[in-house]
Amino acid sequence: MTDLKNLSASEMQSLLAELGERPYRVGQIMKWLYRFGVPDFDSMTDLSKGLRARLAETARISRPLRLELQTGSDGTRKFLWELDDGARIESVLIPERDHWTLCVSSQAGCAMGCRFCRTASLGLKRNLSQAEIVNQVLGALEVLPAGENLTNLVFMGMGEPLANRINVVRALGVLTSPGLTGLSRRRVSLSTVGLVPELPLLGRDMPIGLTVSLNAADDKTRDWLMPINRKYNLQALHKALAAFPLPGRRMITVAYVLLAGVNDRPEQARELAGFLHGLRAKVNLIPFNAWPGAGFDAPDVETVLAFQEVLVRKNYTAIIRWSKGRDISAACGQLAGEPTPAA
Repeated sequence: MTDLKNLSASEMQSLLAELGERPYRVGQIMKWLYRFGVPDFDSMTDLSKGLRARLAETARISRPLRLELQTGSDGTRKFLWELDDGARIESVLIPERDHWTLCVSSQAGCAMGCRFCRTASLGLKRNLSQAEIVNQVLGALEVLPAGENLTNLVFMGMGEPLANRINVVRALGVLTSPGLTGLSRRRVSLSTVGLVPELPLLGRDMPIGLTVSLNAADDKTRDWLMPINRKYNLQALHKALAAFPLPGRRMITVAYVLLAGVNDRPEQARELAGFLHGLRAKVNLIPFNAWPGAGFDAPDVETVLAFQEVLVRKNYTAIIRWSKGRDISAACGQLAGEPTPAA
């Protein structure tokens, strides 16, 4: 059976045409699905009973099973979802000063093999469908406090979004359609390890905010930390980033996870400054978030501040991101798609 949440507007129009319905029905159904989040066709009260019955015979409305919703001490909320085939993914709802940000997953597991990332230790199970991406957003909207809105969406959860670019772009096409979830492309950002051939395709199809997970500015260290660098090295990545079409006045965000004794020395900060030359970029410095068996530690505060100071003196914006949700394993690099053990 066709899952309506896996269809674009034009594909839904084709389905309705087969049922003898006119194109305006698409807008009605899209609003029921994405603005009101209804679970079944009977709830679509401005459709005729006959159409609702025909839809129920040919299509379905998916809803993931929420296995767990945890709330951290800072208000961060982590969802554990089970999908139709039993695969499990996580998404994280993060409270900001005047809005909420949702961090969504694009894959169950990940194939990139980054040494410091817990999701990478799982290996890749599969890509998520358009519907499975969209449903993370709709599920989060259901638990937002009354009167508050979800304004920011980041693809920084489980998986490499550019390895599932087509479904990510399709999901964003629905989520950012006017009059539905209220999300704007201007408030969407995607994080990648640097799949160089996919970057121009993303820029062509969905010009959104871009974060690149760098973590080292010399090929030897990055090869060891992030195997993808052996295929697309720093020179190739820099060239692709320089050509990426940034919307409006946005800048590329370079995410740099600081690992004690690995990539946190002042000379490595200077190498990072060299990599940034020629890019419209800013830096998020992320002290490592521990997870069981990781084999890494975060640097001490003095080391983090010294690394930041090198970049600031080189006239780069460098912000230290003390991750939220650490006490519920919801911080950057901690997602594992499994229940969080009780303390």
